[in-house]
Amino acid sequence: MASQAPSGSKQLPDMMTSIRITAQGDVEIVDQLLLPHTVKWDKVSTPEEAFDAIKSMKIRGAPAIASLAALSIRSHLSSANAPTFASPAEVAAHVSPILDYLQSSRPTAVNLSEAMNRIRAVLKKEGGAGDAAAATDLVETLKAMCFAVHEEDMERNRTMGRLGAEWLWKQRGGKDGKKALKVITVCNTGSLATSGYGTAIGVITALFEADQLDTAYYAQTTPYHQGSRLTSLELTTLRIPACMICDTMLGSLMQHNDIDGVIVGADRIVKNGDTANKIGTYQAAVLAQRHGVPFIVAAPVTTVDLSLETGAEIHIEQRPPVEATLVRGRNVETGGMSVVRISPEGVGAGPEPWNQVYNPSFDVTPAELISAVVTEKGVAVRAEGAKSIDVASVC
Repeated sequence: MASQAPSGSKQLPDMMTSIRITAQGDVEIVDQLLLPHTVKWDKVSTPEEAFDAIKSMKIRGAPAIASLAALSIRSHLSSANAPTFASPAEVAAHVSPILDYLQSSRPTAVNLSEAMNRIRAVLKKEGGAGDAAAATDLVETLKAMCFAVHEEDMERNRTMGRLGAEWLWKQRGGKDGKKALKVITVCNTGSLATSGYGTAIGVITALFEADQLDTAYYAQTTPYHQGSRLTSLELTTLRIPACMICDTMLGSLMQHNDIDGVIVGADRIVKNGDTANKIGTYQAAVLAQRHGVPFIVAAPVTTVDLSLETGAEIHIEQRPPVEATLVRGRNVETGGMSVVRISPEGVGAGPEPWNQVYNPSFDVTPAELISAVVTEKGVAVRAEGAKSIDVASVC
């Protein structure tokens, strides 16, 4: 079935997805390490398998990993080998360590901890005294909560896409007679990174659907992260006019093109508006400010973390050195998949000062470089000259 675009004016093609639930109730994910050349669906039945998929980046995108973690708990509690419980307290004792374990798989993305905390809240409220019947009721409540984490994300994204597109069009639409916008995005924020439709790519899709998009430029970051390749796959599927660039070319692009906006997603937005996102986002924000281009962060309220005051408190995950020294792709001569080393032998292999690799997954963009934060609740705009954004107003 085709997806209805936010304005409702026309239908979009079927969107890709990173997670599906089969008719038998099994959870399956696309191995994103093999995209865009190979589509391979892997069954994920246990929290351990979900942890591995998230940690290895077979699945990526803050909303998507939250969905998978929650669905893996649902599968675990629904399986033929699921434990039986004599009381709600036993349910809580069994599930709580699983929540901690899954949350540790990707510490920067707050959507994962938010989802685990929603489940913890149910356990805290109902996981006390009672009998086996009460334990069964609690298990059913947990399973419903886990499914809701996955299901609610789609509608959030649709609303967010519409709000973000409308705001940017008001800022830049019609300027100097232009009829369509040129925008830049970083990393993958589409239906493969969420439960569907996407965050930043959702805004771009809404612009396209309203005939307000000229070109979407998507920046390549480090070779292994594959963000641009996944974005390329999604935008090609939707037939959205787009152009891939390396992140080192962003400055040149803004110098020589009338860019109307930079639209990115987020893995964590803190109280003052500072935002952690895929590495390369900060430099895009600096360049956007230099060239007077609006810089928009689009993310669901589940990405906002009001417990942290500033971005200095965000834990930034360091990825394995191998991800910066190897690149995976299709061999144009043989047609098969190849992994190629792009650095001298030994780089990243040990503690010597000549073979170090600096490979953070994320950087933090200060709020003073962000024009607006868009959630499904609305648009929080940074006031002229302000160094923070009232993100609590759109939570």
